Amino acid sequence: MTTKRMPALFIGHGSPMTVISDVPERRAMIGLGRALPRPRAILAVSAHWETRGRTHVTTGAAPRTIHDFRGFPEELYAMRYRAPGSAWLEGRVADLLGAGHVAADADWGFDHGAWGVVQPMFPEADVPLVAMSLDRALDPAGHLALGRKLAPLRDEGVLIVGSGNVVHNLALWRASAGTRPEWAVDFQQRINAALVAGDEAALTEFAADDRAAAAAINSGEHYLPLLYAAGARLPGDGVTVFSDTIDGALSMTSVLYGDPALVPAEALPAAAA
Repeated sequence: MTTKRMPALFIGHGSPMTVISDVPERRAMIGLGRALPRPRAILAVSAHWETRGRTHVTTGAAPRTIHDFRGFPEELYAMRYRAPGSAWLEGRVADLLGAGHVAADADWGFDHGAWGVVQPMFPEADVPLVAMSLDRALDPAGHLALGRKLAPLRDEGVLIVGSGNVVHNLALWRASAGTRPEWAVDFQQRINAALVAGDEAALTEFAADDRAAAAAINSGEHYLPLLYAAGARLPGDGVTVFSDTIDGALSMTSVLYGDPALVPAEALPAAAA
C-alpha cells in the first residue's frame, strides 16, 4: 500500500469495446496501472450510475459486475471484475461528504463505467474498489464541490477515478463517426485549457447559446465525472491531458492530476511527448 499522495484521474471510457480491444486508449490505461503507486483503495465515479437527492456508494464485500450495455460480443458479458469492496472507504466518503448526503447501496455494483476503466489498470482485481453515483439533483458546481471534499483521500492512499467522456453525444456520433467535427474540437480544446488553468467557471458555467457545449455535454452524465477529478486537484499538482482523441461526437480525453511522469509517453499529444 502506498504512503505517497495518489493522483486524481479522469478517464475517457468510450465504448465497452475499449476493454477488449488493442487500442491506444486501453494501452494508456494499462501503462498507468504499471506506473501508479499501489493504492489502498479506488473510488470510481461512474457516468453510468445516476441517483437523485443523495450520492450513493457501493457496499458489501464483493459488489457484482454489471453489464449495462447491449449488442456487444459475448466476451464482454462473460467478464467479471471481482474486486473487493471497502467498508473503510465507504465510511470515509460519508465522513467527508456528510453522512446525510451519502447512501450505502447494496443493490448496485461495478457498472462498465467503473470496471471498464479500472480493469485495464488493475486486471488482478486485488485493489478494493468502491463505486460512487452522480447525484443529479446537483448542478455542475455542486459536483465540483464534492470532488474538492474528497481530495483528502488522495493523501490516504485512495486513487480517485472519474469515468466518462468530455464530448459524448451518441445521437450525433452515429452520423459523424470517423470525423473531427469543428464544434467537438472547439469544446475539447476549451475544456483542456480550463483544466490546465484551473478555471472552474469555464468547467461549470456554459451560456445558453453555447452550441458546442450543448452538443458535447448533451445529457450531462458523461461530463460530470470530470468535475470530481478537477475538484480533487491539490496544490503542486501537475495537470496532464492524454488520450486526447476525437471520433465524431465522442472524445476519449483523459487527465491526470499529480505527477506527469505517471502518464505513458505514447498517450501524450505528439507536441508534448
